[in-house]
Amino acid sequence: MPFIADRLSRIKPSPTLAVTSKAAELKAAGRDVIGLGAGEPDFDTPDHIKAAAKAAIDAGETKYTAVAGTPALRKAICAKFKRENGLDYTPDQIQVACGGKQSIYNALMATLNPGDEVIIPAPYWVSYPDITLLAEGTPVFVDCPAKDGFKLKPEALEKAITPKTKWLILNSPSNPTGAAYSHAEMKALTDVLLKHPHVWVMSDDIYERIVYDDFKFVTPVEVEPKLYDRTLTLNGVSKAYCMTGWRVGYAAGPVAVINAMNKVQSQSTTHTSSISQAAAVAALNGDHSFIAKNNAAFKERRDLVVKMLNEAKGLECPTPEGAFYVYPSCAGVIGKSTPDGKVLKTDEDFVTYLLETEGVAAVQGEAFGLSPFFRISYATSNQALIEACTRIQRACAALK
Repeated sequence: MPFIADRLSRIKPSPTLAVTSKAAELKAAGRDVIGLGAGEPDFDTPDHIKAAAKAAIDAGETKYTAVAGTPALRKAICAKFKRENGLDYTPDQIQVACGGKQSIYNALMATLNPGDEVIIPAPYWVSYPDITLLAEGTPVFVDCPAKDGFKLKPEALEKAITPKTKWLILNSPSNPTGAAYSHAEMKALTDVLLKHPHVWVMSDDIYERIVYDDFKFVTPVEVEPKLYDRTLTLNGVSKAYCMTGWRVGYAAGPVAVINAMNKVQSQSTTHTSSISQAAAVAALNGDHSFIAKNNAAFKERRDLVVKMLNEAKGLECPTPEGAFYVYPSCAGVIGKSTPDGKVLKTDEDFVTYLLETEGVAAVQGEAFGLSPFFRISYATSNQALIEACTRIQRACAALK
């Protein structure tokens, strides 16, 4: 269609949002569907955070804010980095955006020129490549197989770097796999980056607080302070604070890059909601005890799902270190036939089969750049997960 911009032909709609939308449509039509596609905690936003938002409304804090975010929130973000990561930032090194996705968008739009390369370990969160393409960059995918714990190895990073490389995007714990880098694993990657001063690091730490089994989270600059001047650290309140709909993400990095990102944002959303920013201040500065309680529930769900999926014929499910996803292999069902005679050739065929026959909505591994796998979010009730996994077991058992 000639009226639509050519740049849109480079990208596709978010597959994870498409699965969630499809599940909602089927439910509305009366189908019994269990949606395991959305990366969204099922816990409510804590009361003290909601109270801060109500107080901000009552106090008339309903006006425009600075593009980069309110002084109170940027100060709270600086305090968070110091307290939790041992990192020193000043408010002029912080940008607040409408969720973590806009932080990534702002950064890539502000820094990429046509042909600049962005190294993206696969499996990856679905939006990294598309935002790169929209910004006229070139995604460079590096496969990180299950045998490596779905993690980028230093030798693979070294091989992927070229004179055109501008960014490496790291996501730990990862969406879609839940894989997280230990201090030693992160140090091995930062050692490579020290040899290539033209490569910048974008560290997406949105699942930082959701880790299990005494795993200790680290962020790249914490491990290698020499990367401070070429690292953009991204985070937000969506996941750990159960605030997905409030749309508050943030970035910390060199002032020049933050200023460029502010320039982009000034011509798009201007800023995120003033009320959401007030709530985020309460989230970062307030009581965090609910996070451990939520994580205990997530761990129980993780262990339940891993066990039940590993009991399903043809599936293999590793145990992740963090986030609230599992990324099982469905290699054992590829090539098998469904009861009505259809041969499953791809992981997309498999998740379509699950949805059509058992009403379980999951996301195909192809969407995340590594097949044959599929992603399940276990951010829902134990009851729903037991029923969903029972249905998956039944679907696998019916294959020939």
